Amino acid sequence: MRFVRLLGCTVLESLARVGHFSLFTLKGLMSCVMLPIYGRILFQQCLTLGFYALPVVGLTAVFAGFVLALQSYSGFAGLSGENTVAAVVVVAITRELGPVLAGLMVAGRTGAAMAAEIGSMRVSEQIDALETLGVNPFRFLVAPRLIAGVCMMPLLVLIADIIGVFGGFIVGVTRLSFSSGLYIDQLVKHTAAFDVFAGLVKAACFGFSIALCGCYYGFTTIKGARGVGEAATRAVVSASTGILIFNYLITTLFFGL
Repeated sequence: MRFVRLLGCTVLESLARVGHFSLFTLKGLMSCVMLPIYGRILFQQCLTLGFYALPVVGLTAVFAGFVLALQSYSGFAGLSGENTVAAVVVVAITRELGPVLAGLMVAGRTGAAMAAEIGSMRVSEQIDALETLGVNPFRFLVAPRLIAGVCMMPLLVLIADIIGVFGGFIVGVTRLSFSSGLYIDQLVKHTAAFDVFAGLVKAACFGFSIALCGCYYGFTTIKGARGVGEAATRAVVSASTGILIFNYLITTLFFGL
């Protein structure tokens, strides 16, 4: 009976968490389409999630392009190097590596910051003060972050795609001695608008997942300063997991047989 009771408590607690998260998601979505929209906060969040995250995303993308070009050349040794390397780099970057790597970097950088910021407001009762002043905390805190995540992540991923493909080009021309003209011709030939579009759709879903997890764990923070650290950790883990799940589902939707 003790085991049955423990199992039942675990199942009920898991269902309660899923329900609470679902209600939070629904409230967050509703707050995005309701007035007022706090433009200044939205602009700040766009800067935080987009512009300030650009250096780490760009650095990750360029080295991903470097490594991908080297590994592609090593794996397809004996074949036409310019054809295989250029095709693998542009397809892998636009479809998978660009969105996923950018999403994981932003989740570690911005998702944790969101959870810590909102969690600090929760434990210091600033969110309660907003409600006392008649300000809806979902419209003031959650909606700007969700909108910024959905809008800025595709821009980040688009820039990451360009930088990653350019990194592969640099390695291909300088390290692997490919003809620059032929390499660029193969890049253009194998760049598909559908691949780029699929990557941008992934990016929008990733941005939503990052912002939602950061806001949710920030809102549910307890236990003071220790809880803020736990909220930031959970936000990063949950957002990263959500990115991988969304990546599989969208890949299956667009490219599944």
